[in-house]
Amino acid sequence: MNTKINSYDLVIARSFLALIFVVEGISKIADADATRHYMQARHLPGGLVWAVIPFEIGSGLLTAVGYQTRVVAAALTVYCLLTAAIFHTNLSDHVQNLMLLKNIAMAGGFMLLSYAGAGRISIDGRRAIPSLRVLSRDGLFPTGK
Repeated sequence: MNTKINSYDLVIARSFLALIFVVEGISKIADADATRHYMQARHLPGGLVWAVIPFEIGSGLLTAVGYQTRVVAAALTVYCLLTAAIFHTNLSDHVQNLMLLKNIAMAGGFMLLSYAGAGRISIDGRRAIPSLRVLSRDGLFPTGK
């Protein structure tokens, strides 16, 4: 397995998955009233929009840079499935049906990311590699040279 290619693939995948959350979080700021009304129509407290906005933007950015990736991806898996179950249940509406499938597909992507991790080209990857280098210089992991 070529880990260098896989690391670049993971950067692209993380970026694709993160993009929708950052964009949607920002759009919710621009039209918070519409989002609040939509949430209230689904019997959720409208004030929840002010928790959703930083969650979406923050988790999107964390995914993009690959920080705490497994934890964030697990949280986004649950978020995508909850969003699908709460907001996209009108299967007779073609658009809502597509949104349901989109959320399920994103949940699958985040499940894979929570399993695979961020890869080497990430904050998680950078934090792991230097610690091994420091330990190997101390002789804890002999290189056989």
